Amino acid sequence: MKQLFLGGYGAGITTLGEDLRPVGHTPFAAPSFLAAHPSLPVLYAVGEHEEGRLGAFTRSAAGLTPAGERSSGGSLPCHLAVHPSGRLLAVANYGDGTVSLHRLDERGGFDGEPILLRHEGSGPVADRQERSHAHQAVFHDDVLHVSDLGTDEIRRYGLDGRALEPVRLAPGFGPRHFAFDGTTWHVAGELDGTVRAYDASWLETARARASEGQPNHPSHLEVSGGLVYVANRGPDTISVLRAGSLEKVAEVPCGGRWPRHFALAGDRLLVANQHSGGVAVLPLEDGIPGKAEHVIDAESPACVLKS
Repeated sequence: MKQLFLGGYGAGITTLGEDLRPVGHTPFAAPSFLAAHPSLPVLYAVGEHEEGRLGAFTRSAAGLTPAGERSSGGSLPCHLAVHPSGRLLAVANYGDGTVSLHRLDERGGFDGEPILLRHEGSGPVADRQERSHAHQAVFHDDVLHVSDLGTDEIRRYGLDGRALEPVRLAPGFGPRHFAFDGTTWHVAGELDGTVRAYDASWLETARARASEGQPNHPSHLEVSGGLVYVANRGPDTISVLRAGSLEKVAEVPCGGRWPRHFALAGDRLLVANQHSGGVAVLPLEDGIPGKAEHVIDAESPACVLKS
Protein backbone atom coordinates (compact mmCIF):
# COMPACT_ATOMS: atom_id res chain seq x y z
CA MET A 1 0.00 0.00 0.00
CA LYS A 2 1.36 3.39 -0.94
CA GLN A 3 1.60 5.83 1.95
CA LEU A 4 2.57 9.46 2.43
CA PHE A 5 4.83 10.62 5.23
CA LEU A 6 5.73 14.14 6.35
CA GLY A 7 8.92 15.16 8.12
CA GLY A 8 10.18 18.55 9.21
CA TYR A 9 11.46 20.60 12.11
CA GLY A 10 8.77 19.57 14.55
CA ALA A 11 8.85 16.62 16.92
CA GLY A 12 7.80 13.70 14.76
CA ILE A 13 6.89 11.98 11.51
CA THR A 14 3.28 12.27 10.33
CA THR A 15 1.57 9.50 8.33
CA LEU A 16 -1.22 10.56 5.96
CA GLY A 17 -4.15 8.45 4.83
CA GLU A 18 -5.55 8.19 1.31
CA ASP A 19 -7.68 11.28 1.95
CA LEU A 20 -4.47 13.16 2.92
CA ARG A 21 -5.59 13.44 6.53
CA PRO A 22 -3.14 12.59 9.34
CA VAL A 23 -3.61 9.04 10.62
CA GLY A 24 -0.48 8.67 12.74
CA HIS A 25 2.33 10.53 14.45
CA THR A 26 5.67 9.03 15.47
CA PRO A 27 7.98 10.98 17.81
CA PHE A 28 11.44 11.80 16.44
CA ALA A 29 13.13 15.17 16.81
CA ALA A 30 13.56 17.31 13.65
CA PRO A 31 13.11 14.59 10.98
CA SER A 32 14.04 16.90 8.10
CA PHE A 33 14.39 14.13 5.50
CA LEU A 34 12.89 10.66 5.04
CA ALA A 35 13.67 7.66 2.83
CA ALA A 36 12.11 4.22 2.41
CA HIS A 37 13.78 0.82 2.11
CA PRO A 38 13.32 -0.41 -1.49
CA SER A 39 11.85 -3.82 -0.57
CA LEU A 40 11.15 -3.95 3.18
CA PRO A 41 8.54 -2.11 5.28
CA VAL A 42 11.19 0.13 6.85
CA LEU A 43 11.41 3.92 6.90
CA TYR A 44 14.51 5.96 7.74
CA ALA A 45 14.82 9.54 8.99
CA VAL A 46 17.59 11.98 9.82
CA GLY A 47 17.33 14.18 12.90
CA GLU A 48 18.79 17.55 11.93
CA HIS A 49 20.77 18.51 15.05
CA GLU A 50 24.33 19.66 15.69
CA GLU A 51 24.95 16.09 16.78
CA GLY A 52 22.97 14.47 14.00
CA ARG A 53 20.78 11.41 14.48
CA LEU A 54 19.62 8.61 12.18
CA GLY A 55 16.51 6.58 12.93
CA ALA A 56 14.89 3.43 11.51
CA PHE A 57 11.18 2.59 11.81
CA THR A 58 9.20 -0.49 10.83
CA ARG A 59 5.97 0.17 8.95
CA SER A 60 2.63 -1.56 9.54
CA ALA A 61 -1.08 -0.84 9.33
CA ALA A 62 -0.82 0.40 12.92
CA GLY A 63 1.83 2.99 12.02
CA LEU A 64 5.58 3.40 12.53
CA THR A 65 7.50 1.58 15.27
CA PRO A 66 11.05 2.67 16.23
CA ALA A 67 13.53 -0.03 15.21
CA GLY A 68 16.90 1.58 15.82
CA GLU A 69 18.70 4.89 16.26
CA ARG A 70 22.32 5.99 15.99
CA SER A 71 24.56 8.96 15.20
CA SER A 72 24.40 10.29 11.64
CA GLY A 73 28.20 10.60 11.77
CA GLY A 74 28.20 14.39 11.49
CA SER A 75 26.31 17.60 12.18
CA LEU A 76 23.01 18.86 10.75
CA PRO A 77 22.12 15.86 8.54
CA CYS A 78 19.72 16.97 5.79
CA HIS A 79 19.40 14.05 3.35
CA LEU A 80 19.68 10.28 3.14
CA ALA A 81 19.32 7.61 0.46
CA VAL A 82 19.13 3.82 0.39
CA HIS A 83 20.98 1.80 -2.26
CA PRO A 84 18.62 -0.18 -4.58
CA SER A 85 19.98 -3.43 -3.09
CA GLY A 86 18.68 -2.40 0.32
CA ARG A 87 22.03 -3.18 1.93
CA LEU A 88 23.53 0.31 2.24
CA LEU A 89 22.32 3.73 3.41
CA ALA A 90 24.08 7.08 2.91
CA VAL A 91 23.59 10.26 4.94
CA ALA A 92 24.63 13.79 3.89
CA ASN A 93 25.56 15.93 6.91
CA TYR A 94 25.31 19.58 5.92
CA GLY A 95 26.97 21.09 9.00
CA ASP A 96 30.45 19.61 8.67
CA GLY A 97 30.21 18.07 5.19
CA THR A 98 30.68 14.51 6.45
CA VAL A 99 28.97 11.72 4.51
CA SER A 100 28.30 8.48 6.38
CA LEU A 101 27.69 5.02 4.93
CA HIS A 102 25.66 2.55 7.02
CA ARG A 103 25.40 -1.14 6.21
CA LEU A 104 21.91 -2.63 6.56
CA ASP A 105 21.05 -6.21 7.52
CA GLU A 106 18.37 -8.49 6.04
CA ARG A 107 15.69 -6.82 8.19
CA GLY A 108 16.75 -3.30 7.24
CA GLY A 109 18.47 -2.66 10.57
CA PHE A 110 21.85 -1.03 11.09
CA ASP A 111 24.73 -3.51 10.80
CA GLY A 112 28.19 -2.71 12.13
CA GLU A 113 29.97 0.62 12.37
CA PRO A 114 29.44 3.32 9.73
CA ILE A 115 32.07 4.53 7.27
CA LEU A 116 32.71 8.26 7.65
CA LEU A 117 33.70 10.23 4.55
CA ARG A 118 35.07 13.64 5.47
CA HIS A 119 35.87 16.38 2.97
CA GLU A 120 37.74 19.68 2.86
CA GLY A 121 37.40 22.70 0.64
CA SER A 122 35.57 25.99 0.22
CA GLY A 123 34.04 28.28 -2.40
CA PRO A 124 33.85 31.97 -3.34
CA VAL A 125 30.64 32.79 -1.43
CA ALA A 126 32.23 33.61 1.92
CA ASP A 127 29.18 33.32 4.19
CA ARG A 128 27.93 30.02 2.70
CA GLN A 129 31.01 28.29 1.31
CA GLU A 130 33.46 28.59 4.17
CA ARG A 131 33.73 24.78 4.28
CA SER A 132 32.25 21.59 2.86
CA HIS A 133 28.45 21.31 3.11
CA ALA A 134 27.10 17.95 1.87
CA HIS A 135 23.48 18.39 0.77
CA GLN A 136 22.14 15.36 -1.10
CA ALA A 137 23.14 11.72 -1.56
CA VAL A 138 22.20 9.82 -4.75
CA PHE A 139 23.16 6.25 -5.71
CA HIS A 140 23.63 5.78 -9.47
CA ASP A 141 25.36 2.84 -11.20
CA ASP A 142 26.81 1.67 -7.87
CA VAL A 143 28.46 5.04 -7.32
CA LEU A 144 27.42 7.36 -4.49
CA HIS A 145 27.06 10.94 -5.74
CA VAL A 146 26.94 13.75 -3.16
CA SER A 147 26.28 17.41 -3.92
CA ASP A 148 28.57 19.67 -1.91
CA LEU A 149 27.16 23.20 -1.71
CA GLY A 150 30.28 24.47 0.04
CA THR A 151 32.85 23.31 -2.50
CA ASP A 152 30.82 23.46 -5.76
CA GLU A 153 31.37 19.77 -6.37
CA ILE A 154 29.58 16.49 -6.92
CA ARG A 155 31.61 14.19 -4.72
CA ARG A 156 31.74 10.53 -5.81
CA TYR A 157 32.48 7.33 -3.90
CA GLY A 158 32.47 3.60 -4.44
CA LEU A 159 30.10 1.55 -2.29
CA ASP A 160 33.03 0.69 0.00
CA GLY A 161 33.65 4.39 0.64
CA ARG A 162 36.60 4.66 -1.74
CA ALA A 163 36.87 8.25 -2.98
CA LEU A 164 36.55 8.72 -6.75
CA GLU A 165 37.35 11.84 -8.78
CA PRO A 166 34.81 14.57 -7.92
CA VAL A 167 32.95 16.62 -10.53
CA ARG A 168 33.87 20.29 -10.23
CA LEU A 169 31.04 22.68 -11.08
CA ALA A 170 30.90 26.45 -11.63
CA PRO A 171 32.31 28.55 -8.75
CA GLY A 172 29.55 29.98 -6.57
CA PHE A 173 26.91 27.66 -8.04
CA GLY A 174 26.15 25.98 -4.70
CA PRO A 175 24.76 22.62 -5.91
CA ARG A 176 21.89 21.45 -3.72
CA HIS A 177 19.56 18.79 -5.20
CA PHE A 178 20.05 16.95 -8.49
CA ALA A 179 18.56 14.15 -10.57
CA PHE A 180 19.47 11.95 -13.56
CA ASP A 181 16.86 11.12 -16.21
CA GLY A 182 18.83 8.46 -18.08
CA THR A 183 20.76 10.82 -20.37
CA THR A 184 21.11 14.10 -18.47
CA TRP A 185 22.02 15.29 -14.98
CA HIS A 186 19.94 18.25 -13.78
CA VAL A 187 21.27 20.26 -10.82
CA ALA A 188 19.70 23.12 -8.83
CA GLY A 189 22.13 25.79 -7.62
CA GLU A 190 21.02 27.22 -4.28
CA LEU A 191 23.52 30.08 -4.36
CA ASP A 192 23.29 31.43 -7.92
CA GLY A 193 19.62 30.58 -8.53
CA THR A 194 20.21 28.58 -11.71
CA VAL A 195 19.40 25.09 -12.95
CA ARG A 196 22.09 23.45 -15.06
CA ALA A 197 22.02 20.41 -17.32
CA TYR A 198 25.00 18.11 -17.90
CA ASP A 199 25.50 15.12 -20.17
CA ALA A 200 26.44 11.70 -18.79
CA SER A 201 30.11 12.72 -18.60
CA TRP A 202 29.24 15.92 -16.69
CA LEU A 203 29.81 18.38 -19.53
CA GLU A 204 27.47 21.36 -19.05
CA THR A 205 24.93 21.51 -21.90
CA ALA A 206 22.32 24.06 -20.74
CA ARG A 207 21.71 26.68 -18.07
CA ALA A 208 18.63 28.66 -17.02
CA ARG A 209 17.33 30.78 -14.20
CA ALA A 210 15.17 28.68 -11.91
CA SER A 211 12.78 31.62 -11.42
CA GLU A 212 12.05 35.05 -12.79
CA GLY A 213 11.67 36.27 -9.20
CA GLN A 214 14.76 37.36 -7.31
CA PRO A 215 16.41 36.70 -4.93
CA ASN A 216 15.90 32.98 -5.24
CA HIS A 217 17.36 30.01 -3.37
CA PRO A 218 16.23 26.86 -5.22
CA SER A 219 15.73 23.82 -3.00
CA HIS A 220 14.36 20.54 -4.32
CA LEU A 221 14.52 19.30 -7.94
CA GLU A 222 12.88 16.30 -9.61
CA VAL A 223 12.58 15.03 -13.18
CA SER A 224 9.42 13.29 -14.41
CA GLY A 225 7.78 12.82 -17.81
CA GLY A 226 10.36 14.92 -19.64
CA LEU A 227 9.88 17.84 -17.23
CA VAL A 228 12.12 19.28 -14.53
CA TYR A 229 10.35 20.58 -11.41
CA VAL A 230 12.17 23.05 -9.16
CA ALA A 231 11.06 24.64 -5.87
CA ASN A 232 12.00 28.32 -5.52
CA ARG A 233 12.45 29.79 -2.04
CA GLY A 234 12.06 33.55 -2.09
CA PRO A 235 9.73 33.82 -5.10
CA ASP A 236 7.74 30.97 -3.44
CA THR A 237 6.99 29.21 -6.70
CA ILE A 238 7.38 25.90 -8.51
CA SER A 239 9.06 26.15 -11.91
CA VAL A 240 8.60 23.60 -14.69
CA LEU A 241 11.35 23.31 -17.33
CA ARG A 242 11.92 21.03 -20.30
CA ALA A 243 14.38 18.28 -19.42
CA GLY A 244 17.66 18.74 -21.22
CA SER A 245 17.04 22.10 -22.86
CA LEU A 246 15.78 23.78 -19.64
CA GLU A 247 13.23 25.78 -21.65
CA LYS A 248 10.74 27.39 -19.25
CA VAL A 249 7.29 25.76 -19.42
CA ALA A 250 5.57 27.33 -16.41
CA GLU A 251 6.09 28.96 -13.03
CA VAL A 252 3.27 28.81 -10.50
CA PRO A 253 2.72 29.81 -6.84
CA CYS A 254 3.69 27.07 -4.40
CA GLY A 255 0.66 27.61 -2.14
CA GLY A 256 2.68 28.88 0.83
CA ARG A 257 6.05 30.28 1.86
CA TRP A 258 9.54 28.84 1.47
CA PRO A 259 8.99 25.56 -0.45
CA ARG A 260 11.62 23.27 1.03
CA HIS A 261 10.61 20.03 -0.73
CA PHE A 262 7.84 18.46 -2.82
CA ALA A 263 6.62 15.09 -4.04
CA LEU A 264 4.80 14.07 -7.21
CA ALA A 265 1.85 11.92 -6.14
CA GLY A 266 -0.24 10.83 -9.12
CA ASP A 267 -2.20 13.80 -10.40
CA ARG A 268 -1.08 16.05 -7.55
CA LEU A 269 2.04 17.86 -6.42
CA LEU A 270 2.51 18.06 -2.65
CA VAL A 271 4.69 21.00 -1.58
CA ALA A 272 6.24 21.27 1.90
CA ASN A 273 6.19 25.01 2.62
CA GLN A 274 8.49 25.36 5.61
CA HIS A 275 7.79 28.92 6.72
CA SER A 276 4.00 28.96 6.30
CA GLY A 277 3.60 25.67 8.14
CA GLY A 278 1.70 23.48 5.70
CA VAL A 279 1.83 21.10 2.73
CA ALA A 280 0.02 22.56 -0.28
CA VAL A 281 -1.81 20.18 -2.61
CA LEU A 282 -1.53 21.38 -6.23
CA PRO A 283 -3.47 19.56 -8.99
CA LEU A 284 -1.48 18.54 -12.07
CA GLU A 285 -2.82 18.86 -15.59
CA ASP A 286 -0.52 17.61 -18.36
CA GLY A 287 2.26 17.83 -15.80
CA ILE A 288 1.66 21.51 -14.98
CA PRO A 289 0.71 22.42 -11.37
CA GLY A 290 -2.42 24.48 -10.80
CA LYS A 291 -3.60 26.61 -7.89
CA ALA A 292 -3.43 24.88 -4.49
CA GLU A 293 -6.66 22.97 -3.74
CA HIS A 294 -6.02 22.89 -0.01
CA VAL A 295 -3.23 22.87 2.57
CA ILE A 296 -2.40 20.06 4.99
CA ASP A 297 -1.48 21.50 8.37
CA ALA A 298 2.12 20.62 9.33
CA GLU A 299 4.70 22.19 11.62
CA SER A 300 7.72 23.51 9.63
CA PRO A 301 7.52 20.75 6.99
CA ALA A 302 10.75 19.90 5.19
CA CYS A 303 10.06 16.61 3.39
CA VAL A 304 7.18 14.76 1.73
CA LEU A 305 7.73 11.05 1.04
CA LYS A 306 5.47 8.92 -1.15
CA SER A 307 6.22 5.24 -0.55
